[in-house]
Amino acid sequence: MGIDAKTVLASAQKIKDTIVADRREIHRNPEVGTCLPKTKEYVKNRLLEMGYQPEEICESGIVATITGKEDNGKCILLRADMDGLKIEEKTGLEFYSENRNMHACGHDMHTAMLLGAASLLKEYQDEIKGTVKLVFQPDEEGFTGAKAMLKAGVLANPAPDAGFALHVNSGTPSGLLLCGRGNFMAGCTLFRITVKGVGCHGAMPETGIDPINIAAHIYLALQEIVAREVGAKEPAVVTIGKFCGGEAPNIIPQEVVLEGTIRTFDRELSDRIFHRIEEIATNTAKAFSGKCVVDELASAPPLVNNPELINQMADFATELVGKNAVYVVDEGGMGSEDFASYSYEIPCAYLLIGAGTQEEDARYGKPMHNEKVVFNEDILCEGAALHAYCAMKWLEKTAE
Repeated sequence: MGIDAKTVLASAQKIKDTIVADRREIHRNPEVGTCLPKTKEYVKNRLLEMGYQPEEICESGIVATITGKEDNGKCILLRADMDGLKIEEKTGLEFYSENRNMHACGHDMHTAMLLGAASLLKEYQDEIKGTVKLVFQPDEEGFTGAKAMLKAGVLANPAPDAGFALHVNSGTPSGLLLCGRGNFMAGCTLFRITVKGVGCHGAMPETGIDPINIAAHIYLALQEIVAREVGAKEPAVVTIGKFCGGEAPNIIPQEVVLEGTIRTFDRELSDRIFHRIEEIATNTAKAFSGKCVVDELASAPPLVNNPELINQMADFATELVGKNAVYVVDEGGMGSEDFASYSYEIPCAYLLIGAGTQEEDARYGKPMHNEKVVFNEDILCEGAALHAYCAMKWLEKTAE
C-alpha cells in the first residue's frame, strides 16, 4: 500500500512544538555567510539526538543520511539553507534576533522544517525504500554555499539521483505550494564597482577628483542597460543595492564602492550585461579623470526544475495537502537561489511554500529581506511533512 500522506502530516502535527522551538532558537541567533558555528552545532546536536551520524563538510555544512529496511539503491537529497542576512530585525517578535543579523529570508524556517523531516524519517524508517540524504548548507545568500558543498563532495557517498528543496514565500497564502517547471528562478551575478578619485576639502573640489560624482553618473548610466540594450521579451534586472562613500560632510572622499546584482534567465545575457557594466563604469570614471575597477563577487546560475520531477513532486504534494493548495506554473520569478547549482548536476525540484499574507494577519506579507518580515509558523509542519513524504514517495516510485 505504501506510506499514507495524511498519516505523515498527522505525525508532523504531533511534533509541531519541537519544530517551532527549533525555528525560534535558530531565529534568535542568526549567522551570516560561510561560518555559522552556533547554527552548525545546534543542527548537529539535534541530529545526534535523533540517532543520526551527521558529518561536517565545508566550513559549516552538515550531511546526514538515513536508509530504510528495503534499499533499492536510489538516493534523494533534501536541502535546507541555514544562513541569515546583515539586517537589524524590527519585527517585535518575542524571539527576535539581538545580534544585528536577521533571518529575513526564512532560512531558519527551512532548517527547522528539515530537522522536522529528519524526525519523521526516523519514525517511518521501515517505509523508506532507499536512502535520504539530508543537507544543511551555509551561505546561500552569498551564492558560495552550494558550490562549496558540491566541491566538497556532497553528491558522493552516496550519490543522489534527485534533489528537493523548499523555500518560504512571504505574500503568498499560507501553505500554498508553487511548483515551477523549467527555469523557475533567475541566475544572479553579484558585482562590485570601486571608484577611485582624489580626496580633498569640500570647499575646494577643484583640487581633487570627486568619486561620489563619478559613482552617481555610473549609477544613472547603468539604468539604461536593461531599458535600451536588452530586448523587452528578455527578462533582466540590474540593481545597485549598496552605495558607500565618504565619512564627513566637508570632505570629498578618496573612494566610493557600489555593489549590485544582475539577474536573468540566460547565462550569456548575464555575461553581456556584466561586460557592459565594466565598459560603462570604466569609461565614465575616465571621462571624469577618475579610475574604476569592476569585480564579480559571486554568482548562481538560473535554477532549472526538472519537468518530470516537479510534476511528480506536485502530485505527491497534492496527496498531502490537496489539489487546491498546489499550483503548477511554467514561468518563474527574478529571485535567485544557489540551489540552482545542484540542478545542473542532478534532476531537481525546488518549490515555494506560502508563508502568509496581510489579509491573514497584519504582521504577514512584508517583502522578503525586509527588517519587519514575519513568516507564519503554522506552515512548519506542512514543510516538514512535504520533505519527508515527497522523499519517501519518490523512492517508492523508483522501486516499482
